[in-house]
Amino acid sequence: MKPPRSTLRADAQRNREQLIATAAEAFASGRAISLDAIAKRAGVGNATLYRHFPTREDLVEEVYRDQIRPLREDARTLLVTKPPAQALHAWMLRFADWAAERRGICEALVAMSASGRFGTGPVCDEVQQVLAMVLEAGARAGELRGDIDPVEVGGILAGLLSVAGAPEQRHQLNRMLGVVVDGLRPRQSQSVQEGSVLFRR
Repeated sequence: MKPPRSTLRADAQRNREQLIATAAEAFASGRAISLDAIAKRAGVGNATLYRHFPTREDLVEEVYRDQIRPLREDARTLLVTKPPAQALHAWMLRFADWAAERRGICEALVAMSASGRFGTGPVCDEVQQVLAMVLEAGARAGELRGDIDPVEVGGILAGLLSVAGAPEQRHQLNRMLGVVVDGLRPRQSQSVQEGSVLFRR
């Protein structure tokens, strides 16, 4: 006799919660661990893990979904205290610090960006929404272009963290983010300068 459907749902929810708790503990240890090992520690089969989390990136994002939310308030505070372009730069540095403290998140973001899935998971979605908020504020202030897709900026950020996300690379990352933010500024001033050069000729 098959168990009631509601029982199956409750069991599935418990399995999911156990997998997330086990993965969070494993990631916090700082040691590399396979998905199969996480499933074994959680007391579930591999098929159960992959049914809930088809990829490692899905599991990593779920583990950190609640921890990313305070960064939205950080962005709001930065927009109050700094011009939008500076706020964007400062927030991306804060996100880099946040990601550096959480094993696997940079790799997950890079993988999701490369596969075109950036913005579809809880962490990526939160990053996308924060970036959209700051970019919109910058566009209203005339500091940032209004045609920028926050998903693309998130992908750029993920890429930078993959090559300069370590704490000892903070100075390099800061310079690279400066280049990114400068590239997001309106192009009008550049056109005016080019026109002036042509006029002098």
